Amino acid sequence: MSQLIQLGSNGQASIVADTWTRVVPPAPAEESVRKQAGKVVLFKLTGEQTYSPEQIANTQIPATGKILVPLAVWQARKAELQARLAAGELGIVLATNETAETLQAEFADLNTLPIIAIYVERFADGRIFTLGNWLRTRYGFKNELRAIGDVLRDQLFFHKRAGFTSFLIRADRSAEDALASLNDFSQPYQGAVGDVPVWRRIQRA
Repeated sequence: MSQLIQLGSNGQASIVADTWTRVVPPAPAEESVRKQAGKVVLFKLTGEQTYSPEQIANTQIPATGKILVPLAVWQARKAELQARLAAGELGIVLATNETAETLQAEFADLNTLPIIAIYVERFADGRIFTLGNWLRTRYGFKNELRAIGDVLRDQLFFHKRAGFTSFLIRADRSAEDALASLNDFSQPYQGAVGDVPVWRRIQRA
């Protein structure tokens, strides 16, 4: 069963088939273990290189079909991927340690991308919400914005309010259960992408 939840043009969510293939670079030859204050660091910091040149060069890219590639792979192999972009068959995966500014610098108009996915390796902070919000409000991205990776049920409502329109649920979780979480709250107090705070909807005489 598909694990992809997608919002329709009417805002209604449903579980749909995933037509995009996510391209993942091979694992590094030696997994480095970094420690900070005696604890293993479980997430990458902003600006840190996500993949090594060897991983990028050895990444296997399907010859046909719609593909989601990491930003680093696009940057290193864009000559090879330009035709896929022109055909509407290429989307970008942005990791939470990367920035919307870096992505925007690669494309004169982000809307040439049919989809941008933001990948959370392990949820530890709210960077995915900031990235989603900025892509919608600062950079005017209008197409599909997808959350992938460590996407949890109780976060979907807030992902939606940050501008996400699809959510790839982890294989070990129930997409049907996650679907229900989009209706956890009927009247959020705070403002969000495409919405206004409830306190600003009141018409005063």
